[in-house]
Amino acid sequence: MSEVFLLALWIGLLFNAAPGAVFSESLRRGVRGGFGPAFAVQVGSLAGDAVWALLGLAGVGALFTVPALRVPLTVAGCLLLAWLGVTGLRDAAFPRPDAPSRVSRRGGVTLGAAMSLGNPWNVVYWSGAAGAVSSVLGEDAGLASLAAFFTGFMTSSLAWCFVCAGLIALLRRALPPLAVRLLEAACGAALLVFAALLVARLL
Repeated sequence: MSEVFLLALWIGLLFNAAPGAVFSESLRRGVRGGFGPAFAVQVGSLAGDAVWALLGLAGVGALFTVPALRVPLTVAGCLLLAWLGVTGLRDAAFPRPDAPSRVSRRGGVTLGAAMSLGNPWNVVYWSGAAGAVSSVLGEDAGLASLAAFFTGFMTSSLAWCFVCAGLIALLRRALPPLAVRLLEAACGAALLVFAALLVARLL
């Protein structure tokens, strides 16, 4: 069982540390508002990942290959990413003096969860997790093994939320205002790219 837990810790680190839309939004908010806004997006995304994990490990991931479920969720996720990208470019081009306080008051947790839930392809990843556990154990994954995998992944993911938000907060302190605006614009552009990639994957 410890092998499954350690495997999950490692996979969780790789999954979360890979640059993506959630990191881009965490960075965009963090360079404006500091640790709190960045951490909120990370934790919200983790909550969404937990939902996909439970569905995938429960074996219901195949349901999300049905276009009637997958297409609306993916379209909603694309629209959300595109809106965030445009917002990032706008805020970089026309910064407001009260930007840090506005960022702090927004629902970063809800937004992070929506970003995760708006990508139904995550459930495909989790549907394959049972196979990964089976390959480690050399047998069909039981409930205890899947629970250990889920626990290890979430432990690693929660630790990453603190690490990621902390690094962003340190970066914020080191950047001059112009660099903050440029980084915010880059994050906005990245979010638009991720939206386009999600559309391409849907098509």
